[in-house]
Amino acid sequence: MVVESEGYLDESSLSAAVMPQEGVRVRLDLPRTDDLADIVFLANNRKIASHLATMPHPFSLEDARRLVQRSQLVSAGHASFAIRMNATGRFIGQATWSALEPGGPVHVGYWLGEPFWGQGFATEALQRLVDHAFGQGEMRELLADCRVTNAASRRVLVKCGFQYRDQSMARSLGAGGSVPVERYGLERSVWLALKRWGRAA
Repeated sequence: MVVESEGYLDESSLSAAVMPQEGVRVRLDLPRTDDLADIVFLANNRKIASHLATMPHPFSLEDARRLVQRSQLVSAGHASFAIRMNATGRFIGQATWSALEPGGPVHVGYWLGEPFWGQGFATEALQRLVDHAFGQGEMRELLADCRVTNAASRRVLVKCGFQYRDQSMARSLGAGGSVPVERYGLERSVWLALKRWGRAA
């Protein structure tokens, strides 16, 4: 379970979003009302909802509208993006970083529509999300949870430099209760080292 979050929104600090850098195959930008049909088609999937914290199942058109509206609100502790194919601009998922409370730890979360699983899109999107979060904020560490049964999300987190911390239980609306999760963290110093190694290579 990768735990996404609606996040804490400090409306006094709302500002125009600074967009993440574009990836090779995907880009992150704001979801739009013309994405609603794709959002409902992809998000209305129990396999996705059961791996997330707050996604309902069934997922309705009204849920999609709320997703778009929340993504328009940007604060110092929250940013939420559509994951899009560069070639077509199609919405294929969502990526978010958010502090659950003012000044609290910053969590990253993401989901991808099932037709786009297993092709490396989630890894590329999370790399762009992490760069954006560390580039926009002063946080020392990013946190992420994944369900212990979600081997694909575990691989994505590890590929992006996240390190295992511990196991715990977390609530999942889509799963209908608490589920066991693994907790991961990525420190700013590790991220900077990975960026330097990438440039040297």
